Amino acid sequence: MNRLLTLKPAVNKRWLFLLAGIMWSGVGVMLSRLAFGWLNLETLHDAFWLGLFGVVLGLNIYRFGFSKFADKNIQRIETYENDKVYIFAFQEWTSYPLVVMISLGIFLCKYSPLPKSWLAPVYLGIGTSLFFAGLHYYRRLMKLKSTKDTYLVRGLKEGD
Repeated sequence: MNRLLTLKPAVNKRWLFLLAGIMWSGVGVMLSRLAFGWLNLETLHDAFWLGLFGVVLGLNIYRFGFSKFADKNIQRIETYENDKVYIFAFQEWTSYPLVVMISLGIFLCKYSPLPKSWLAPVYLGIGTSLFFAGLHYYRRLMKLKSTKDTYLVRGLKEGD
C-alpha cells in the first residue's frame, strides 16, 4: 500500500503542455457545446444576442483572466529542472479548486432554477475563454518542437 502512495508517474515536460492544452480547450469546447444546445432552443434573434454576449464575455475573461493564468502555468512548467515531471504538475495544486467550480457548473447545468437561456452566455463565455487559453499550451508545445527540429537539422544538441 505504501508503494502505491509513493507512485508518482513522470512524463516529459512536453506532455504537460499537451495535457494542459487538451484539458483547457476540451472543457472549453464542452461548455460551449452545452451553451449552443441551449441557444438552439431560442428564437434566432434571442440566440444571436445571447450568443454574442457570451462570446464578448468570453473574450474579456480570456484577455483579463485565463490568458494570464495559462501563461503563468506555462512559465511554472518551464522552471522545472528535470525533464521528467509529475504528470499532474500541469496545474498548480492551488488551482485544483477549479475542479470544484466545474462541479458547481455541472450542478447548475442539471438543477439550476434559472432558465438555460440565462446560463448559456455564462457557459459560452467561460467555454470560449478556456478554449483560447488552451491554445497557449499548444503554441508553447509547437515552439518546443520547432526548437528541437532546428537543433536536429543543425546537428546540435539542445542547449548548444
